Amino acid sequence: MRDLIKKLLVELGEDPEREGLLKTPDRVEAALAFLTSGYKADVDRILNNALFTVDYSEMVMVKDIDFYSLCEHHLLPFFGRCHVAYIPRTQVIGLSKIPRLVEIFSRRLQLQERMTNQIAETIEQTANPLGVAVVVEATHLCMAMRGVEKQNSFALTSAMLGAFRNNASTRMEFLELIKHRSSLPTARELTANGFSCVAE
Repeated sequence: MRDLIKKLLVELGEDPEREGLLKTPDRVEAALAFLTSGYKADVDRILNNALFTVDYSEMVMVKDIDFYSLCEHHLLPFFGRCHVAYIPRTQVIGLSKIPRLVEIFSRRLQLQERMTNQIAETIEQTANPLGVAVVVEATHLCMAMRGVEKQNSFALTSAMLGAFRNNASTRMEFLELIKHRSSLPTARELTANGFSCVAE
């Protein structure tokens, strides 16, 4: 990959031997490996080890999950927030695994539409819930930096399965909860105030 990046720099009109670019091929290779690390993740292993039988049949939601991905058309970033909800049938998923699932599918060359469906379908197939809902809102740099150059636009996609597709009141409850801004302190605010936050 480093040789390809050197050739790319030459094609762009640059000198890969100048001081500022000497280590660029190494850095780009490492960055791309990190940004596409979702290809190597084992989704089944991560989720199957985090399913718990619980007598609970109300909506479970994890919202405002930050993500960063690469558009497969231009290899430019798109990023934003993902909101995920499901209604358990007999099992719940460890809460930390839902952001992990979002990260796995975002760390690939992606389309926002495909990523939205992949998250919803994976939860449906793994936990067999009564319903799954996923909403993704993202800014695409392929629109902001080039092409139409619309810096303030963002894209919204959704996937509604089971009860969220079939029951309008369940769907509306989910959409209303997305709008609600939490007054709980963030991990950063807790740390700043002397609390220690340990991730699962």
